[in-house]
Amino acid sequence: MNIRTQLDTIITQALANVGANEAPAVVKTSARPEFGDYQANGIMGAAKKLKMNPRELATKVVAELENNSEISLLVEKYEIAGPGFINIHLKNNWLADQVEQTLNSDNLAVKKSSTPETVVIDYSAPNLAKEMHVGHLRSTIIGDAISRVLEFLGHKVIRQNHVGDWGTQFGMLLTYMGELKKENAELEMQLSDLEKFYQAAKIRFDEDEAFATQARENVVKLQAGDAEFLKLWQQFIDTSLNHCDEIYQILNVKLKREDVAPESQYNDDLASVITDLDKAGLLSEDQGAQCVFLDEFKGKDDSIIPMIVQKSDGGYLYATTDLAALRYRHNQLGMTRGLYLVDARQSLHLKQVYVVGKKAGFLPETTSLEHMAFGTMMGKDGTPFKTRTGGTVKLIDLLNEAKLRAFDLVTSKNPDLDEASRREIANTVGIGAVKYADLSKNRTSDYIFNWDTMLSFEGNTAPYLQYAYARIQSIFRKAGEINSGAEIVLQEPAERLLATKLLQFSEAVDVVAKDGTPNFLCNYLFELSGNFMSFYEACPIMKADEATKQSRLKLAQLTANTLKTGLDLLGIDVMERM
Repeated sequence: MNIRTQLDTIITQALANVGANEAPAVVKTSARPEFGDYQANGIMGAAKKLKMNPRELATKVVAELENNSEISLLVEKYEIAGPGFINIHLKNNWLADQVEQTLNSDNLAVKKSSTPETVVIDYSAPNLAKEMHVGHLRSTIIGDAISRVLEFLGHKVIRQNHVGDWGTQFGMLLTYMGELKKENAELEMQLSDLEKFYQAAKIRFDEDEAFATQARENVVKLQAGDAEFLKLWQQFIDTSLNHCDEIYQILNVKLKREDVAPESQYNDDLASVITDLDKAGLLSEDQGAQCVFLDEFKGKDDSIIPMIVQKSDGGYLYATTDLAALRYRHNQLGMTRGLYLVDARQSLHLKQVYVVGKKAGFLPETTSLEHMAFGTMMGKDGTPFKTRTGGTVKLIDLLNEAKLRAFDLVTSKNPDLDEASRREIANTVGIGAVKYADLSKNRTSDYIFNWDTMLSFEGNTAPYLQYAYARIQSIFRKAGEINSGAEIVLQEPAERLLATKLLQFSEAVDVVAKDGTPNFLCNYLFELSGNFMSFYEACPIMKADEATKQSRLKLAQLTANTLKTGLDLLGIDVMERM
């Protein structure tokens, strides 16, 4: 149940009833409890259009609301504040009843979408010529969180891991593999470190012209379907995907091998993409290359930035493959909404693909295509995160270091705990910390990677939230069984504040589904934990009379359920003990 949306709908209708047609209510949660639980901020904008006094309009809207039987069930009173804000105070007994219903529901009372969509979400997308590095982290975990939330709301989610497994660099790698085979080298051993393998092949390519020539010829053989090279290529791809699968398992993301949609999958369709673009009257030749020129993509000097779809030598580009993928996702997967978790630097490229795809008729105008752009993970010096020697950080190395640092932290706090338990807790805390540090930041912004901050048990971090959940579990162990028939009573301000925050879970989830912003859910969970800590300090549970104790235990139970569900939507595990 989304209270804000419910209030927004009713108050917007009340505005229409008093003559402010198509004026939004703009309902927000109140910043401070004394200003009510929610606040309608759209009165001033509506009054300006109507050329009337905002407080006078607010008075009319409140009178309309007080005659509305639907909203009267949940609202205790309205207050007109400042130049025309309407502060809304919810009824205590209604809040208590909603908490009870939410506690007994299967989905924390979050309503499934009434119009479920088929959402194709393109995320992670490593280049299989190399191991995954830190640059793949954001796409992978942000995409995973969004996909989990959309599934939670009842949408059909189809994950597409658009991996790079084709192109010139594979000629170089396959040629090097062929040389090693002739030397009877153990390929599995050589491929165990893809980064070193790639670097060794690159040195051969750069320093030996005969090798480079052979590599270029082998690309042609591979793309022509040569059986020997396809077999070598498949061995390389399988090894690369095994590396990826290891990362996905450690990160607790839902990408599976069947979600892999490689570039090579579209190879047979690329020629027809060019043909169909030509039939649609979109192609122009420029210096031997086939391009699409559209007025929508004019540069600073008013010249059009072309989208090249076929090079002068007949080769295809990323744009060609992305267009083929676009119509495959529409025709074969039934996509009604497409989300692309790709870094912000690809903004122009994706805009061109979306516009050209629709103009060519590869999918209808009604299909929503959204670039979920994200910023860069930065080091403390404000530059992209690198190793001490300036190299690219392997993602597996980063995750292993997170687990080691978390183990040292857990050991310092629980030295008497057996090692196996400390390892288990450390793995959950370490990986959760890395993921949450990223997910809690604004998706479109760069952020500074900081071990000390992310592993802290204070502030907006995964360890803090995981500890809050474990602390509630310790309360239950002391309190024993909760009486499910006990009545929830909200008497103290801290109880009421916690109850209100608990009922706002669906609002945070809806924002993530709409805008692809997991940080809203992170902020909600952090605020919820803070509300619970304040409640726990102000409202004793174990020392209270039995009726009050059971009421407060129920609030604690819903808090624990909400934290666990919210963190699971972020792909982060919780523990019963820490």
